[in-house]
Amino acid sequence: MSLPIANAIVSGASGFVGRSLVSQLDAAPVQLHLSEDDWLEQVGAAAYSGATVFHLAAKVHGAGVDTEAAFVHDNVDKTVALAQAAIDGGARRFVFLSSVKVNGEETTERPYRASDPPAPEDAYGRTKWQAEQALARMSGMEVVIVRSALVYGAGVKGNLLELMRLADSSLPLPFAGMNNRRSFVHVDDLARLLVECAASPKVAGGTFMASHPDCTSTTRLVRTIRGFLDRPPRLFHVPVAALEGLAALGAQGARMRRLTRSLEIDASDTQRILGWTPQIAFETSVEVMVRAYRESLG
Repeated sequence: MSLPIANAIVSGASGFVGRSLVSQLDAAPVQLHLSEDDWLEQVGAAAYSGATVFHLAAKVHGAGVDTEAAFVHDNVDKTVALAQAAIDGGARRFVFLSSVKVNGEETTERPYRASDPPAPEDAYGRTKWQAEQALARMSGMEVVIVRSALVYGAGVKGNLLELMRLADSSLPLPFAGMNNRRSFVHVDDLARLLVECAASPKVAGGTFMASHPDCTSTTRLVRTIRGFLDRPPRLFHVPVAALEGLAALGAQGARMRRLTRSLEIDASDTQRILGWTPQIAFETSVEVMVRAYRESLG
């Protein structure tokens, strides 16, 4: 059940997480489209008095010609401009959707916690961290930051969509026997957490991790996807070092490491402080994701 957020402003409302968030708000929010040419005029024209601002819009993936400066512009400069307008206009709270990539790309001994030193490795992670730092330096408004694990659910894009397309083939895949551990969170569970962060009086100034406690391996993920696609697993074993070495030769090392390495989140503090518990299990999440994928194919 949604919580009473009577006056909301949302950037990225038409995106994957944004659509779910809007559906969980009691009233239709003001939507800011920061990818449009007049984004600054939109930011300046919004009525912020007493509002809760959800800032979800961001540049996530590079597109060939994108530079670090492009990520800085979209993920840092626009965040600062929106936050300053919200402060000047008297907004109540600013909820910023960040990423576990602020912490890093890989876990070894234990999952990441919000208190761990940031160690971002790519432009997206670096600029999310820069935006967090910029928000911390601003005063006059409550700020809450949510660092999310990889998000899945109906309509997912990016790497998970590419993996589903690969799984939806007759090709045998070299992912048997992987014991890595990856954290995920369903889009609706994440949206519910964002609403909790907007409504709770206990969280102002906090940074919270978002993930389901059930981590999964690449082997389990691909088997589950293929199961819901009514395909046999058809997985065979190749040593991780060999996979990563071959991928590096084709300049795909970072992409392969997302399949071979672990990236876990410890969200126990989020559950303890906010009383938020992910509701949507791994198998259900994958089933919904695969069903939507098949429907998109007609």
